[in-house]
Amino acid sequence: MENPFEIIIEKLTNIEKMLLELPKNGGFIPGNNPGFEEIMSIDEVAVFLKLSKPTIYGFCSSRKIPYSKKGKRLYFNKTEINDWISQGRKKTFYEVLNEPIHGILKPPRRK
Repeated sequence: MENPFEIIIEKLTNIEKMLLELPKNGGFIPGNNPGFEEIMSIDEVAVFLKLSKPTIYGFCSSRKIPYSKKGKRLYFNKTEINDWISQGRKKTFYEVLNEPIHGILKPPRRK
């Protein structure tokens, strides 16, 4: 009969090899995987946005910030928060100059 400790060591070695090969095969790496969505608490969002907790609560009550609620807890998806921040981006002077004019001038409406 084979030594059970040798079997365990062999299995652990196989598991270690598979884990080391995950990044090479496009496996899951938290924080480095584009499909990975980090969930943050209100404290983490307040630190991330450099705003006070009451301000975050105010944004939630007026539905200005994307959030999820489970029971009495608020949860924030980091990707959604980044998208929300990007939506407030203002165009530069040169971006406005390079926009096509045809969208600005509309033909007159017929009556």
